[in-house]
Amino acid sequence: MSNAFEFLRNYVESTTEIDPALATAREDAAEFGLPVPDEVTGQLITTLAATTNGEGSTGAIAITPAAGLVGLYILRGLADGTILTCIDPETEHQRHAKATFREAGYSPSRVRFLPSRPLDVMGRLASNSYQLVFGQVSPMDLRAFFDAAWPLLRPGGVLVIADALLDGTVSDETRRDRDTVAAREADEYVRSLDDAHVARLPLGAGLTLVTKKL
Repeated sequence: MSNAFEFLRNYVESTTEIDPALATAREDAAEFGLPVPDEVTGQLITTLAATTNGEGSTGAIAITPAAGLVGLYILRGLADGTILTCIDPETEHQRHAKATFREAGYSPSRVRFLPSRPLDVMGRLASNSYQLVFGQVSPMDLRAFFDAAWPLLRPGGVLVIADALLDGTVSDETRRDRDTVAAREADEYVRSLDDAHVARLPLGAGLTLVTKKL
C-alpha cells in the first residue's frame, strides 16, 4: 500500500504543471529549512479553500513560517474579495511571502500580515468569520492553537492542522516524550468533539482536518 501511495503521489506531482511562484516559494522555504506541504497536500488545501467559500466569510488564516507557499495554495481557492491573513513572528519569512504573492499577481489588498506570535493575536480576530484556518505549529502548542482557532471558524469552516500526528508516533504508547504526549492528547481531544467532523489523512507527518458542523 505504501508503494502504491508513493506511486500515486509521484504521478500527481509529475503531471502537475509547475507554477513559477510556487517553485520560488518552495526554494525560499528550503533555504530556511521550513516544513512545507507537498503538491498533493497543496491541492487539497486549494480545494478546501474553494469548497468552503460562502456568504459571510471574511477569508482564511495561514499560521505557518512557510506562508508564501501555503498562502498561494489557499489564495487559489479563495473567492475574490476575501482576504488571507498570515501570522508569523519572523518578518523575514513574511518579506519572502509578500514577494511570492506579488510574483503570482495577487494584489497586496488580498493579504494582510501580522508579525506576531499566533497565540498572542488570534484572540483579537473576529469570531465565526473565517472559512479556513491552516496551522503548522509545534506539538506542544497544538491544543492551545486549536482552542484559539476553533472560535474563528464559521459553521462549515475547516481547520487544517499540518503534521499533527508526528509520522504516526502518537500511536506508540511507549513514547512518553512531551511532544508525543501533547500531540496524542490533542488528537484525542479533537476526536471527542460533538460539533465537528474530523478526518486524519496520511499526508505529510499526518494531516488533521476538523470541520465545524453546520
